[in-house]
Amino acid sequence: MADTSAPNGGAPQTEDVAPAINALAQYAKDLSFENPLAPRSPQQQDGGPQINIQVNVNAQQLAEQDFEVVLTLEGDAKVKNEVLFAFELKYAGVFRMRNIPQDQIHPAVMIECPRLLFPFARQIVADAVRNGGFPPLYIDPIDFVGLYRQKAEEAQSAAGAQPTGPLAS
Repeated sequence: MADTSAPNGGAPQTEDVAPAINALAQYAKDLSFENPLAPRSPQQQDGGPQINIQVNVNAQQLAEQDFEVVLTLEGDAKVKNEVLFAFELKYAGVFRMRNIPQDQIHPAVMIECPRLLFPFARQIVADAVRNGGFPPLYIDPIDFVGLYRQKAEEAQSAAGAQPTGPLAS
């Protein structure tokens, strides 16, 4: 009978078949912060500024198992239609998808990868806003499953609105 134990008394070696998402790299691709009213930024108003935030996720395949995922956070804060500050962050990561069924790769890339990137992107935005002279802006957690479903519905509606068949141009 063959010995299947690992060297140095470790666990037996088995083929790695568990699904895995590995972050190979994370980086800021683009960061912009604008403070257009400085140094005369208005003082805190009753009720605080109006905060607007947009979120987007894009991905591209780099190799058979590797994907670059870009989480874009854009936003601004306004008081009486005057922009106090505006920011845009494109925070990216390269992820390796191993042992994930083919039909589950797209949701994993578009949901799980941005979920892993978000805490780091959130901190970068908070620091940029704080360094601009404002209280840090801590963005609320994002429902990436809901965002994924919304984008899928929009894509399905757009595809349904376009003509198909031999007469399509």
